[in-house]
Amino acid sequence: MMGTPVPEERASEAFTDAAAEAAQTATMAFRLMMAIADAVRRQQLKKAGKEEQLPDAEKSAVEASAEIKKFLPDDIATALLEGADWPQLAQQLMALKSAGVDLEAMLPRVGEITVDVRDQVAANAEKVKREGTEEWEKALRETLSAGPVREAILSSPAWPEMARDMAAINDRGVDVRALLAAAHEEGVGVDQAVAKVLAAGEAATTSRDAMLSYGPLTNGLDIPKDLDLEDRARALRQQLSVGPGENRRYMRMVREALPGAERDVDALVTSRQWPLIAARMAHMEDKGQPVAEHLARLSKDTSWQEGPASQVGRRLVQAANDALRKPVGAPVEPRESRARVDTSAARSTSPSVDPTKAAAKGTSAATASPGVAAHREAGSAPKSGKTR
Repeated sequence: MMGTPVPEERASEAFTDAAAEAAQTATMAFRLMMAIADAVRRQQLKKAGKEEQLPDAEKSAVEASAEIKKFLPDDIATALLEGADWPQLAQQLMALKSAGVDLEAMLPRVGEITVDVRDQVAANAEKVKREGTEEWEKALRETLSAGPVREAILSSPAWPEMARDMAAINDRGVDVRALLAAAHEEGVGVDQAVAKVLAAGEAATTSRDAMLSYGPLTNGLDIPKDLDLEDRARALRQQLSVGPGENRRYMRMVREALPGAERDVDALVTSRQWPLIAARMAHMEDKGQPVAEHLARLSKDTSWQEGPASQVGRRLVQAANDALRKPVGAPVEPRESRARVDTSAARSTSPSVDPTKAAAKGTSAATASPGVAAHREAGSAPKSGKTR
């Protein structure tokens, strides 16, 4: 019969368990960063029309093992090499190397981050309440700027697993937002390296949706040149970084701003341009602006109700965008003034008019309508590829 462990033995076991937990958490952080880097690589391949071809698993395991042992601490390297998913992780590493990523530059930086994670866990054993996937979507949008890295993460089939890893790492006392910010920098590097190898730097063709949306609807937003509003789910989540939970919340906010106008609100949220309204709400929340207070203008200025019922959705899109862009408390313009401004704006930004055709008519219309801002002129859209 075994005797009761002495206090020194119990302390030693506790220390060993804590160290093992810290190392395992560090490996989870490493896997998360590699998953993000691999998601960016896959996104670049997809954009370039290239097929995914993973390197040989056995050969990758040997080559990647040497890289891991060279740049990571022994405890973290051992935990990675002994993990059940090591063959897949090794393939990811070698695929990144084949795609043009310099592992000898990347792995030391990632190693430093994983060491920080390990040390945070060792210093803080207190657990925090686990948050759900939608909370991590919000954390991702708040931490990472819109761009290829955030798009790649949210569109990756591995996103649910990434979110679970974030929650688990957070439970162990790690600052996940700081980890994501560091991973973002590596993701940008991967994006640039893979893009260079694939020669993906050629100018992309501006989509019709991007061209027709250029102007007040997209001013100040980060809109991709290949914006496709036909595929609403993809436009919201992948191209505009608005998660399903956020989208439902924004719809609810509009309904609360217009009680009793359910049919009109339905026309707004089912309109083709709704994703752009949702993206503006997300952009405002990122900046700490009171979205609900802006939407309250819709019930005070009801000029959007005037006109054919079949076009109420389009009018509400414009009214909602105006309400979100104008300062809270700004006075409502007299109806006569609004009519003049809306008429000229409609002529210059109507979705039924091709911007290139509008430009071909000359400058007389712009001269006659001093209220139209320069950034809404049709000729400026193709220069930058994204609206600002």
